[in-house]
Amino acid sequence: MKLIRICSIFLTLTFIFALLLPVSALEIKNPGLEPEVKSAVLMDVNTGTILYEKNAKESLPMASVTKIMTLLLVFEALKSQKLALADTLVISEYAASMGGSQVFLEPGEEMSVEDLIKSVVVASANDAAVALAEHIGGSEEAFVSEMNKRATELGLASTHFENVTGLDDDTVNHFSSALDIAIMSQELLKNHQEITKYSTIWMDTIRNGEFGLANTNRLVRYYQGITGLKTGSTDKAGFCVSASAKRDDLHLVAVIMGASTSKERNYWATKLLDFGFANYSMYSDTEKELCELDVYGASKKKIKIGHNDVHLLVSKGTAGNVSKSYEYFDHLVAPVNENDIAGKVTYTLNGEVIHTENIYCLESAEKMTFFEYFVTVLKNIF
Repeated sequence: MKLIRICSIFLTLTFIFALLLPVSALEIKNPGLEPEVKSAVLMDVNTGTILYEKNAKESLPMASVTKIMTLLLVFEALKSQKLALADTLVISEYAASMGGSQVFLEPGEEMSVEDLIKSVVVASANDAAVALAEHIGGSEEAFVSEMNKRATELGLASTHFENVTGLDDDTVNHFSSALDIAIMSQELLKNHQEITKYSTIWMDTIRNGEFGLANTNRLVRYYQGITGLKTGSTDKAGFCVSASAKRDDLHLVAVIMGASTSKERNYWATKLLDFGFANYSMYSDTEKELCELDVYGASKKKIKIGHNDVHLLVSKGTAGNVSKSYEYFDHLVAPVNENDIAGKVTYTLNGEVIHTENIYCLESAEKMTFFEYFVTVLKNIF
């Protein structure tokens, strides 16, 4: 028992130390690019590694890229079942009054949540965004308060919202940074992958085919592996985009803010994505369940152990050189709780440790009762 506790303490300390290790033996390369925009970021979605940045933390107007946070809250409401895709919403006079990009909703018109989401993602419809916000939050103002709360939770230090659309003729403190937009894009893409069902649409319709939608993100037409995500443009913000693409297991997001034209915005987003795919790859280990360990002093004699999914960003062409080794206890002593540490898995690349991940108990095992212990003793005797 004492040895098991000592080993447990050792493994816990090892895990804490492992958090200080680099995510991978990764050389962040200089892309040799200097985007002619106000701000830019290239991020790996799985690990959050920043592969390129220019004025990444500068607060700037973001136009309709605002709707990434709007959509994040919408998809969180869907996940919590506060909202359903099949729900039908009645459009308010206020939502119908929105200018800019719109699908020309009428006061009193009814539209499904799914068609409203499609309108926001594909056509950047301001009226649809407000309709969704009003239904979820009770009012746009209340929903915006939740947007700012969520921004704080995500650590978005350079972001503040005044509305759900990005319309900025009358805004004073509506801004974000390329880094913050990359983080909110990452949150949406990682935890609500169904967003790509809509963000990869090039053309579609609503109102039973009577009203056509065309994606404001022209990269959807021609960029290999594109997964979205959102464009925006106003006089204040210039031309902005959060462009995401996935090839194999590598998922990247390129944020451009303050480009002079839509052509320049798309050009630099493409250049950053091209750089990422040319120089990096993803090593993924999704073997969650490893084996079973004996449990001493429990009625359940064995429990399963395993680890969380592991994604490691590595230089292009080196993913095949990653190796892993396991260390775990010979046995466990009851009581055992689910998620108790049972060992560790170490990943190395060309002889260098690049990551250490805890191995956990996937089940619990209660300590044997006196009666169960008595029965076991009798069985062993006879």
